[in-house]
Amino acid sequence: MPAVVDASRVGGREALVRVVTCGGVDDGKSTLLGCLLHECGAVFDDQWDALQRDSRVHGTRGGDADYALLLDGLGTEREQGITIDVAHRYFSRAGRKYIVLDAPGHERYTRNMVSGASLADVAVVLVDASKGIAAQTRRHSYILALLRVPRVVLAISKMDLVSYARDAFDAIAAAYRSLARDIGLPHVTCIPVCAVNGDNVARRTARMPWFDGPALLDCLDAVDCVAAGSERPWRMPVQWVTRASDGFRGCCGTIVSGTVRPGDRVVVQPSGVETEVARIVTFDGDLPAASVQQAVAVTFRDRVDAGRGDVLSSAAAPLEVADQFQAALVWMDDAPLLRGRTYRMRIGTREVTATVAPLKYKVNLESLEHVAADTLEQNEIGVCELELDRDIPFAPYADNPHLGGFILIDRITNRTVAAGMLRFALRRARNVTWQAFDIDKVARAAAKAQKPCVVWFTGLSGAGKSTIANLVEKRLHASGLHTYVLDGDNVRKGLTKDLGFTDEDRVENIRRVAEVAALMVDAGLIVITAFISPFRSERAMARGRVRPEEFVEVFVDTPLAVAERRDPKGLYRKARSGALTNFTGIDSPYERPERAEIVIDGSAGTPEAAAERIVDELRRRGIFDA
Repeated sequence: MPAVVDASRVGGREALVRVVTCGGVDDGKSTLLGCLLHECGAVFDDQWDALQRDSRVHGTRGGDADYALLLDGLGTEREQGITIDVAHRYFSRAGRKYIVLDAPGHERYTRNMVSGASLADVAVVLVDASKGIAAQTRRHSYILALLRVPRVVLAISKMDLVSYARDAFDAIAAAYRSLARDIGLPHVTCIPVCAVNGDNVARRTARMPWFDGPALLDCLDAVDCVAAGSERPWRMPVQWVTRASDGFRGCCGTIVSGTVRPGDRVVVQPSGVETEVARIVTFDGDLPAASVQQAVAVTFRDRVDAGRGDVLSSAAAPLEVADQFQAALVWMDDAPLLRGRTYRMRIGTREVTATVAPLKYKVNLESLEHVAADTLEQNEIGVCELELDRDIPFAPYADNPHLGGFILIDRITNRTVAAGMLRFALRRARNVTWQAFDIDKVARAAAKAQKPCVVWFTGLSGAGKSTIANLVEKRLHASGLHTYVLDGDNVRKGLTKDLGFTDEDRVENIRRVAEVAALMVDAGLIVITAFISPFRSERAMARGRVRPEEFVEVFVDTPLAVAERRDPKGLYRKARSGALTNFTGIDSPYERPERAEIVIDGSAGTPEAAAERIVDELRRRGIFDA
């Protein structure tokens, strides 16, 4: 472990140490932290009295109190005897503040453990001395390495169950150090403990005279509190821009690396505009310099365009900017990762749209092998490529977690589905740039005397999409308009002939169609698409590829029974017999649109009437004047 830091204050601020505990179920995490809190005087008298009463009810293995009850606060946790949520506890000692996070041990709650460990200064990994290293030990340790937690303490717990034997401790410590080398964990310190008796928790114990290392609390007190990144180039994500009536305008945020002073040359990224720092402003007045973890407002000598999501960087060493990356993902959602699906990506203060390219591999956490995979299930870890809808300034997560760590959010449900770490920008992101041309979409559309748009038909197979789409195009063509129909079956004979009908393939099918439709809109065309497009997320992605006024969703709402009775291609019959799998409406879901611009009752009226209604709506929207 690093040498003890004498100063209790770093950069004029009281030192804060974030500690996360992790390990398998029933390895003793909650008991250890409960004992630690008690030893540090963080348990009030009434809490202690209640704990002793509860302990008599629940029973304890060793001492007078079941310390785990201090942290297992949820009723469900007490009933199951496991930690589910991340429990936070706070205490101060020797001029330092500590936040301790008791992360869940069960595999099902790996996502909770990731959130708890993401900003930890030190991790305490527990291993039951009577059981040795388990699958969850390897899983949690791999995540700690992935998250670049700088220091790890291996607490080999329940030493009383092995009669405080040195051999048991040495064997587990050697096995864990080997694991740590394999996955890249630095600074591992191994300590034998028995939390129920307080052995080696707050002070050394006489029960293990053969151990000459520090007690756990001594280890935590030795954690170097110097803010990471202070020696690196200056970076500050812009959280917001504040203005005042006297003309004051400052970019506000928290510095994530380096130091800045008035007069320094800085660059606004990703735009690349360079300027000079005029003032560094805080509530208490201007500062001559500001560094890591300080929240400030920065003003400039020039009027430059900067806003939330931008990153201010040292002009001498700006961040790299790219839109394609290799990234590691920890998948958190109940629904699996699907190839080609787009998600909202939140990185720092910026939010962009990210498409998950095919997975490179997932990690077998038993063997640590890289395994070929097409998807990730909940709590699995993998490496993929990400394609963003715009350039972002970034740093690899290994260099700066604030500028390389991100989350993915489902566009429809708003659930956080993954936590990720950018590794590096792909070479093609540096070599491929958008080529601008003199003739643009406006000029192409003007030559055709129309406004380009996508008319996106969606609905079950047999709903009548292609029939109505064909009639719409005939009416538009008769009016002299320039159109094209992208039909599901026709596209699958060429553009997407390599895809099947799994959920992953359906996502990729619609992604390709949406890209082609966007290009056709850029060409000034009215493009009509007729696809089942069963998932809301992909329809939202297609909508996002063009301007809001250029997308018209048409839901041909035909009940399943009616569509199945029509069955023009005999597909429902095959699906019912089992000859055709992954068929929408039978064994694959269809997610109904919630806010389609036009809804057609596919079980009533004629296709001609439906087509006329759609053409009238396009005319009303100003798509054409005929």
